[in-house]
Amino acid sequence: MIDETVYKSRREAVLKQMKNKSAAILFAAPQKIRSNDTEYPYRQDSDFYYLTGFKEDNSALVLIKEEKAVKEILFVQKKDKTIELWTGKRLGKDDAKERFHVDKIHTIDKLDEKLKRLLLNKKRVYLDILSEDKRVLHVKELLKEILKNKAAKHTPQEFLHVRELSQSMRLLKSPAEIELIKKALSITKEAHHKAMSMKKAGIREYELQAMFEYEFKKNGAYSDAYTTIVAGGNSGNTLHYIENSELLKRGELILIDAGCEYEMYASDITRTIPVGGKFNKAQKEVYEIVLETQLRVIDAIRPGVKKSELQTIARESLCEGMIKLKILHGDVKELVKENKDKVYFPHGIGHWMGIDVHDQCPYKDKKGEELPFAEGMVLTIEPGLYLREDDENVPKKYRGIAVRIEDNILVTKEGCENLSFDIAKRVEEIESLYDS
Repeated sequence: MIDETVYKSRREAVLKQMKNKSAAILFAAPQKIRSNDTEYPYRQDSDFYYLTGFKEDNSALVLIKEEKAVKEILFVQKKDKTIELWTGKRLGKDDAKERFHVDKIHTIDKLDEKLKRLLLNKKRVYLDILSEDKRVLHVKELLKEILKNKAAKHTPQEFLHVRELSQSMRLLKSPAEIELIKKALSITKEAHHKAMSMKKAGIREYELQAMFEYEFKKNGAYSDAYTTIVAGGNSGNTLHYIENSELLKRGELILIDAGCEYEMYASDITRTIPVGGKFNKAQKEVYEIVLETQLRVIDAIRPGVKKSELQTIARESLCEGMIKLKILHGDVKELVKENKDKVYFPHGIGHWMGIDVHDQCPYKDKKGEELPFAEGMVLTIEPGLYLREDDENVPKKYRGIAVRIEDNILVTKEGCENLSFDIAKRVEEIESLYDS
């Protein structure tokens, strides 16, 4: 768990970035309707949680910066026994005062009244300018009223994107955050290893998906970090396949992309395993190319290296392998230059990961230059080869094979650490786990 003082220090870091005579407003995630009057399971807004550690909906954080003073104000729901009977216990104002290290706590019904005063004489407002949330739109209407106030010395003339203040901070994970990711990965490992050991021929893809979700919850994970992909055979060539409805057949591979979320922190792991527990020769040949590529890329990660450099390593390595398999023909560098490899490896080598499985952190600095890796960054590394069964340019024995291998990597002071190193991925490791 992360201590309340950590959230306090994060808010202080945001306030340091803010300009004088400014206010920042960030809302908790709204409830989302699934259909009619039923809702999806609630999940807090990532940036709001990063700055507060608070998981309740219908709340807001307001940060105020003057030339000589700063203020942190949290708005929470009122205690209400009738509503709590239906939807569960609320923290309430009094308990919030005990828990949160902020200057003021108000109930959320006071937000409009307080904002009219707090935003008065502010030159700048930080808001989620990309949001269509009705609460954000309502704040914009309040600002129109303030702009008409002739008694104000200053009125907001500059609107800045509030999420840019925290998302750059989220790039570098603290030791406590890394421990939460490791915990998520330890749970994810158990589920992947169980999938490797199971008899899979003749069951539906969704039965494996259900097993993953059960293992996550059984071991204390809040939920899956994203919709689990269980893609048997040629379905693995659809990158975001989530139908998970087909029968698993002996002799095919299964591409499983599944990771849990533990205390709001994600894991993101892909393994490709044989239905019957053994890779055939063609499957093994493709698999080893992807594995060798992944190992080369991970070996290159260290502070100062850029993600685009890893992409080049991956593309060239996969091209070398595809030439050996007679899928591609020619010179590696020319094939990459002509994007011939992208038919079979169309996606990036990885992405940032943390509170979001695809962490919304910048890949470029304010000058538009690509950010080099630095100690504390966490990213996925996930090369793949996708050989569709209808592609006549691919030798017949390889058609319908899809392989992706994905691990979660921490950039360290002198190199990197594979946080998911103990999730089996070598051919002999995977085959040894199968319960024959």
